[in-house]
Amino acid sequence: MSAREGVKINRAPVLTLWAAVVARRMGYAESEALSLGRAVAGLTAQSKGRRLGIYSPAPEAKRAQVAAEREAMGSNRLAFMGREIACIRSEDGVRALSGTSPITPESVEKYLASKFKEHLPIVRESLEKLAEAYSPEDLEARAMDLYMQLRPQTPKGEQGWGRAGLLDLGKIARLADEADVAGA
Repeated sequence: MSAREGVKINRAPVLTLWAAVVARRMGYAESEALSLGRAVAGLTAQSKGRRLGIYSPAPEAKRAQVAAEREAMGSNRLAFMGREIACIRSEDGVRALSGTSPITPESVEKYLASKFKEHLPIVRESLEKLAEAYSPEDLEARAMDLYMQLRPQTPKGEQGWGRAGLLDLGKIARLADEADVAGA
């Protein structure tokens, strides 16, 4: 199977890249989009991990400490792709927070390159075409639903946790074509 047909990969990097592409389409700078993309994927993984019993919520004292530190940093919350993302505005733009640390675009670029390897350009291009098939407003409303349709298929529950599945680039192209036909 060629990369044009599909790429075997875990869901987290796919969601990271997709969320970054969505953020760019919505007008965020590339560096901001990468930070937001990583935050969406991290929050989604934490949520699913808790549902599966893999992760436990942080103790209340730790959550309160993080909240106090974020407040002291001047952080705020940004609604994006169905998540409330803690972020700060720096001289470089919006940066999502992981705990109390800003998520740097360089770390996200390195992460994506390590996961997608040589397939990153073609996957990014496929996702960008899908995002461009929608107006920014429609994309914002549909972004997570689209991800649920395009994400790699893995076994349900704990059996699928951390497993790679096939990211079907043909399916992504079909989703873009369907949006174009529907005039999304």
